[in-house]
Amino acid sequence: MSTIADNISHVGSRIQTATQAAHRPVNSVQLLAVSKTKPAETLREAYAAGLRDFGENYLQEALGKQLELADLPLIWHFIGPIQSNKTRAIAEHFDWVHSVDRLKIAQRLSEQRPAELPPLNICIQVNVSGEVSKSGCTPDDLPALAAAISTLPRLKLRGLMAIPEPTDDRAEQDAAFAAVQKLQASLDLPLDTLSMGMSHDLESAIAQGATWVRIGTALFGARDYSQS
Repeated sequence: MSTIADNISHVGSRIQTATQAAHRPVNSVQLLAVSKTKPAETLREAYAAGLRDFGENYLQEALGKQLELADLPLIWHFIGPIQSNKTRAIAEHFDWVHSVDRLKIAQRLSEQRPAELPPLNICIQVNVSGEVSKSGCTPDDLPALAAAISTLPRLKLRGLMAIPEPTDDRAEQDAAFAAVQKLQASLDLPLDTLSMGMSHDLESAIAQGATWVRIGTALFGARDYSQS
């Protein structure tokens, strides 16, 4: 059975190969380990194998892991849907939020970010495939939302996040990720981040400009949601 270290090495090789194929600079794509439903000891093992950035979807689960792993210099990313009553804890305990999709949430994060912490890194989630079941602002609403968020204190708007409709068709993957890149390029803002691509489509995402790929299954195996 492969170890987490083996899996990290394999994913790292995939990222490196895809980056080279896209003629992009070395280290221009970062690995975000999606650790939802995985216990703290698994994250500790991943840290020992070189990972520092961890993405969590469920607030209470994440806060528990943060307490258990407080001795490690981890960088925490919130990547799940955000309810208004969760913004204070997210603002206080995370370094990045990838899943902001409406101004009210951004305003609350800005107001509740502690003054002694650096500005909270923000990505706007865009529903690029128009799926009813998915979070994310519409492409039409993006320009106004991005302009408003970019003015909020205590936040630093970094870029966009997207979860396109899953498909094994490489051309369809490329088209969806290219649409996200085009949306970001259309914004007259100094953005440097595209959070897109997962275990099954990271090569396509990197070809279309991803700077963070969010990888869970390929690192940690299938998830057990019974504990969440």
